[in-house]
Amino acid sequence: MSTGAIIGLVVAVLVVLVVLAFVLRPAMQRKKLRDRFGPEYDRAVTESDSRTTAEKELAEREHRHSEFDLKPLSQTAQESYRRHWANVQAKFVDSPQSAIADADRLVTDLMAERGYPTEGYEAQLSVLSVEHAKTLEHYRKAHDISERQEIGEASTEDLRTAMVHYRELFTDLLEHGAAPRKAREAVRKEKTDV
Repeated sequence: MSTGAIIGLVVAVLVVLVVLAFVLRPAMQRKKLRDRFGPEYDRAVTESDSRTTAEKELAEREHRHSEFDLKPLSQTAQESYRRHWANVQAKFVDSPQSAIADADRLVTDLMAERGYPTEGYEAQLSVLSVEHAKTLEHYRKAHDISERQEIGEASTEDLRTAMVHYRELFTDLLEHGAAPRKAREAVRKEKTDV
């Protein structure tokens, strides 16, 4: 085979590889986002004008999330939160409306201690979706019932359901925390070094 033919073959292979990279990159990004966000990925796509717009929004959530200094809780703090949760659940029997408000406040306090921003429900959903997407729907349902309760449209059974939903997010936040920022940055650096 002549040198020109070999060079032509190498160039053709390189062109094919570049084209494949451009074709496969969006698919790989889509898979990464689906794996990371789970049901939240589908929700974002459904609520968005296009899949591309939704994926861009999810990538922006990841970026914002990476800027927070999230921290795991100490064993002592975890036990304290568990005791507080047990008190809130016990309170439900005598005062369900008050217990729901306390459950919401306890979840917000836990978010704050972990390092999540707590201003505004939509902002909370956005940042929680990155690491807690699988329990985020529980938070949405609990919040919805809590709002209905404030205007007198939630039954005691609805409030019981809200407690169950709050408990799901509470447990997820308590037990499945992010690594501290330095550890996340070290992992990110390892990935780029490979």
